[in-house]
Amino acid sequence: MRSHLGRVLRTVTMAPAAHRRAVIPRLPTSLRLIFLWTAVENGGRAAETVASSASYSSASSSSSDDECPDLPLPRHALEFYINGTWVTPIEPANENSTLEVINPSSGLTISRISLGTASDAETAIRTAREALPSWSESSIAKRRLYVERLLTIYRRRRGEMAILISAEMGSPIDRAAGAQAGSGVHNIVTFLRALEYFEMERLIPGGKTDGSSNTFIRYEPVGVVALITPWNWPMSQVTLKVIPALLVGCTCVLKPSEMAPLSSLLFAEMIHEAGFPPGVFNLVNGDGDGVGAHLSSHDDVDMVSFTGSTRAGRLISQAAAASNLKKVSLELGGKGANIIFDDVGDDLEDVVRAGVWSCFDNTGQNCNAPTRMLVERGSYDEAVRIATETTFDAGALVGPSHLLGDHYGPVSSGVQFERVQGYIQSGIDQGARLVAGGTGRPEGSNPRGFFVKPTLFVDVTPDMSIAREEIFGPVLCMMPFDSEDEAVEIANGTPYGLTSYVHTKNRERRRRLARSLKSGMIEMNGIEADSGAPFAAMKASGNGREGGIWGLEEYTVIKVVSGVE
Repeated sequence: MRSHLGRVLRTVTMAPAAHRRAVIPRLPTSLRLIFLWTAVENGGRAAETVASSASYSSASSSSSDDECPDLPLPRHALEFYINGTWVTPIEPANENSTLEVINPSSGLTISRISLGTASDAETAIRTAREALPSWSESSIAKRRLYVERLLTIYRRRRGEMAILISAEMGSPIDRAAGAQAGSGVHNIVTFLRALEYFEMERLIPGGKTDGSSNTFIRYEPVGVVALITPWNWPMSQVTLKVIPALLVGCTCVLKPSEMAPLSSLLFAEMIHEAGFPPGVFNLVNGDGDGVGAHLSSHDDVDMVSFTGSTRAGRLISQAAAASNLKKVSLELGGKGANIIFDDVGDDLEDVVRAGVWSCFDNTGQNCNAPTRMLVERGSYDEAVRIATETTFDAGALVGPSHLLGDHYGPVSSGVQFERVQGYIQSGIDQGARLVAGGTGRPEGSNPRGFFVKPTLFVDVTPDMSIAREEIFGPVLCMMPFDSEDEAVEIANGTPYGLTSYVHTKNRERRRRLARSLKSGMIEMNGIEADSGAPFAAMKASGNGREGGIWGLEEYTVIKVVSGVE
């Protein structure tokens, strides 16, 4: 099947344009999508042909088809990947041992996975422990080779990955194929580059009074790591954890989100195809109360890396402390402040529009989203006008995830839909002024889908729930400030400390705010951090450092050695 698919894609890609236009519309939907994004990955030769095909829907189409297309579903959805093979759950199947995977656009079941138990997690942990000595003692060059093979396979199967991400968590297919599936490629490439500069052993310079040193630091793999990932960026989070852990010599057990597990099952297929030794990578599906809790509390797990809610992060930390005091790396919630000063001047419209689009990106399901827009009083009224107009524009761009186009999909689940609706209602009840969006589904959307109206509240006060708590949906809060000190007080006035955004032309003010804002990441004037910079947090947003050299260090322990020479 896979080789046949590859031949089809290669044949169509190399065909003359007229032949491609004739053949592509007759391909099944899943093959058309895979072809499109394989072509994009290989240089984009056929993208225009596919996108212009009459049989291809777009978000602006009048088509009423809100159902998901045919999917290249993983072949092992009801199995786990343990010790280099696909295995059935240990306990017999029953009505409570499986879970439906729901397409958020249609509300329909697209697959079913097994929910693991403590017994399945136990087997995976034991297998990872047995594989640790040989893997941790292998050379960096050997481990790098395995990851490079994985990268090649991932690039080849990126189209499949995009479709599964789109179907399981609702990201529109263009975005799923670009940022979502592409984040896996980016992270693998970035870690391989960081590995070139990462020294597993380094001398402490100038340790003695004469400037010499007899002491060196060894970075050693922490051991068996449990990796628990979320649903909002499935492959970004899987690769941010799995890749550095494997490169430095750890073995791992992955528990992906049960709401978006299909992409991780495909990732496990890629691991298998790359030929990693048995036991080095293991995958067990399950929920947080079952498999997640067992991984967090097990004495033979040396580290837990978790991305998700602050509430769950606290529970994991408690379990880790009560067991073997294992290392814990947490990337949790956020409530980003976007601070806009009057001196942006003529750039105000661009800055405000960019802030609105950034807040609604991924349907608001980004922990680093700028969900609070703080605007200096002199520019506030005009900023409200611009933001209102932009939010109405966004409201017209909501559509099913399988359609081509630059639009917003649904939130990830019925639970998340109800959560966001509750926060919108609380904003109304607590006196914030609703100027766009609101409760309920957008007009014309699938009533079974989990679609949310992009929503803007203005004249919000810092004590309101929508200003303090993470909503994780397309909801933006605006509030004015009168001084730099007040802006800092509002920005720092939540439990979170993930990302802050600042817009000012005053260089000295930027330097002051870089010191005074309590956030792990601060973005000034829309300039993103360089590739390889860590994803960093403080306060209730966690303690993890993911990405680049810091992401490699996260999966190591430090050993101090003196007097060897």
